[in-house]
Amino acid sequence: MTCGRVMIAAAKSGSGKTVITCGLLAWLKEHSCDVRSYKCGPDYIDPMFHRQVIGIPGGNLDTFYSDPDAIRRQIAESQCDVAVMEGVMGLYDGIPGISGRGSCYDVARVTGTSVVLVLDVKGMGYTMISLIKGLLLEDTACLIRGFVLNRISPGYYEDIKPLIEKALRDISEKRGTKTEILGGIPPLKDLQLDCRHLGLVMPEEIDHLREKVAAVKRAIDEHINTDRLLQIIAEADEIKAEPEACPARRISGPEVTLAVARDEAFCFYYEENMKILEQQGIRVVPFSPLHDCCLPDDASGLLLGGGYPELHASRLSHNKSMRESIRTAIKSGMPYLAECGGFMYLLDQLTDMDGNNYAMCGVFRGSSQNTGKLGRFGYVTIRENGSSPTILRGLSVRGHEFHYYDSDNNGSDATAVKPGNKRTWECIHARSVFLAGFPHLYYPSCPDLIARFKQAMQDYQQENPGR
Repeated sequence: MTCGRVMIAAAKSGSGKTVITCGLLAWLKEHSCDVRSYKCGPDYIDPMFHRQVIGIPGGNLDTFYSDPDAIRRQIAESQCDVAVMEGVMGLYDGIPGISGRGSCYDVARVTGTSVVLVLDVKGMGYTMISLIKGLLLEDTACLIRGFVLNRISPGYYEDIKPLIEKALRDISEKRGTKTEILGGIPPLKDLQLDCRHLGLVMPEEIDHLREKVAAVKRAIDEHINTDRLLQIIAEADEIKAEPEACPARRISGPEVTLAVARDEAFCFYYEENMKILEQQGIRVVPFSPLHDCCLPDDASGLLLGGGYPELHASRLSHNKSMRESIRTAIKSGMPYLAECGGFMYLLDQLTDMDGNNYAMCGVFRGSSQNTGKLGRFGYVTIRENGSSPTILRGLSVRGHEFHYYDSDNNGSDATAVKPGNKRTWECIHARSVFLAGFPHLYYPSCPDLIARFKQAMQDYQQENPGR
């Protein structure tokens, strides 16, 4: 199918990609485009901005997690008119030592998507032309089609624009692909999105966020050549992908209900993970460890995703009925998956950001506390280490670690292997019906894991018909 596409990327983090992407999505939606957004890489929070603030479905595209055909199928199956992809870090920043794999440029390359680069040029003069030339020098697939200058005064934009246009004309003639300057966004007061230790703060925590996005949308309307941007989007070639060679094995039998923690403390979930659960015939039912008193009555499985339990430790601890409900269900044999913050919640104790200690569920011995630095950061491939039979037997699943907290009991039933430098470490508590540890897992990278998890849920449901 033909799906108009564009990637909004930058030379570095903090250039304004998220703000401008949100503004563009709002602008496209206002102009009656059937639009879908994607975040490059393993980030959870930016897609939340797209979904919650603008009401546009958001997913992730990642060339470490998925092969090129899977990514192309993901876009084709969305059946949208326009796909807007938001980059991650700098355009060419990928897995160290693996030639750009995992970078947003890699995603643009395998999907044939034109790139519009946002450059934060505050405090910069003629040097921005050298920066533009350098970025184009690495663009071997000729994907960069436009530049947007961010935080530049209108007067200076008019002065520098002819010089940039001349440089781009000279480069375009040599490359055989037209690249142009699409506009300059002036400094917009109070539109910086706040950050904390894991990235941007959550959408619901930003005052007047919709008003801020509306202001960016107006700035795009006033300062960006939207007609030309729409032409670049429309020029995308047809997305072509080979059919899936080995479709995921689907477990037959009755539908089962999976209780998924979703609230202010637990909110990091890939939409692609939710989709593969549903494809397996698993009914996803949200619940709140903060606000509810117990698990849903009909749950045959439990999923505790990542998030910010450290910011809500007191409330999680004081909800004793929920902690007891989870502990009782797990002791009865309920299958479960717990990732990062969800794993921290299952430990005996959590120390919050102020150094206060709070009781958690007590499923695993140990505690978690802030280390003040990122631990074991980056992509990993996770394999069972063979010490005991687990749900991972003979499988490998890809994932990502990104956490300032750590535990004195991280588990040793699996081995995590970093791509590139091949560094390894033990991780995860696992048995035949559960996985719990710091890595965030990308389920489509190992569909058989979810098939086994559903079978475990069915077995539990059969053994506990009252649930």
